[in-house]
Amino acid sequence: MASNSATDSPVPYVDIGGQFQDDRDALMPIIEEILASGQHVGGVWEGRLEAALTQWCGTKHVLALNSGTDALILALEALGIGPGDEVITPPNSFVASTAVINRVGATPVFADVLADQNIDPRAVERVVTTRTKAIMPVHLTGRVADMNPIVKLARDRGIAVIEDAAQAIGSRYDGALAGSIGDVGCFSAHPLKNLNACGDAGYLATDRDDVADYVRLARNHGLMDRNTVTRFGTVSRMDSLQAAILEFRLGRLDDTIKRRRANAAVYRDHLDPDLVFSPPCRNMEFNTFHTFVVQVDHRDALREHLNGMGIGTAIHYPVPIHLQPAAAYLGHGEGDFPVTEEQAGRILTLPIHQGLEEAQIARVAAVVNAFLRKRR
Repeated sequence: MASNSATDSPVPYVDIGGQFQDDRDALMPIIEEILASGQHVGGVWEGRLEAALTQWCGTKHVLALNSGTDALILALEALGIGPGDEVITPPNSFVASTAVINRVGATPVFADVLADQNIDPRAVERVVTTRTKAIMPVHLTGRVADMNPIVKLARDRGIAVIEDAAQAIGSRYDGALAGSIGDVGCFSAHPLKNLNACGDAGYLATDRDDVADYVRLARNHGLMDRNTVTRFGTVSRMDSLQAAILEFRLGRLDDTIKRRRANAAVYRDHLDPDLVFSPPCRNMEFNTFHTFVVQVDHRDALREHLNGMGIGTAIHYPVPIHLQPAAAYLGHGEGDFPVTEEQAGRILTLPIHQGLEEAQIARVAAVVNAFLRKRR
């Protein structure tokens, strides 16, 4: 009979069901209250969540929205970015960060990345033009991009900074919280995020009153009141159920982050640095580890081997955005962003969710080390 110990049991990449079981007793009465109230949209819960998130994000305003993608779109719109404008962003992100630029009619301009997978400020400076209206760094994996030189460049040139902080709630850089450094911070609360809803949800953080005023109206059809439309908008309200779930889970986020950081430390203690590259964290960085991405040779074979051992993994992201069919109109080809392209063939995301035990992480590391040593 096979053992069920953590040292040889399956290691799931995520365990959303397990998180619900941990939350169930406390969460179900909240859900029942909302369903019984009949206030499924526009109730008190959205306002309560926004108030709580302003403390977390360190900004004057936080606005609850339907998704992180909508947060990016509305941020671009609020800053007046549209046709004829350029927005600089990395090509190694999830497609949403580029798609939203296209969505508002602006042109995405890519800048290559550093070894930690975040946008390279020097590459940003090389592609700034008179048409550049915003820089959109993506805080990939829960690590904040190198923001000081980006913000200085933007301020010197009169360019807006939009932080795609979808993966970085609670992360810090040089003492500042992710989403509070630029003009606008955009967050996702997708079920896979550290602060996760039970469906799509997101929020936007800003100190700018003009941005907050625009988004507050635009997310609800542009309605000033029930019968007065001041500008045509869209529907990007967060529903009451997701707002209440997020408010509840926000109270547990400190522990979630603490456990993920502890899991990352276990990986770094066990993975062979001669075989596995894991970008180190500088003293000025506080990484919340939305994902734990390593860079390895023989990535695809290793992933297949791990799958056969019952260990779940992912790849974020195997095809850079500039090489996607949808981006063909931008005219890029292989070799245009060499760091991104090299990483795309080597990156592998290992399980790091807060439900893991230390022995499970040690097992993953041992399997990775053993496989790569044989291949060396």
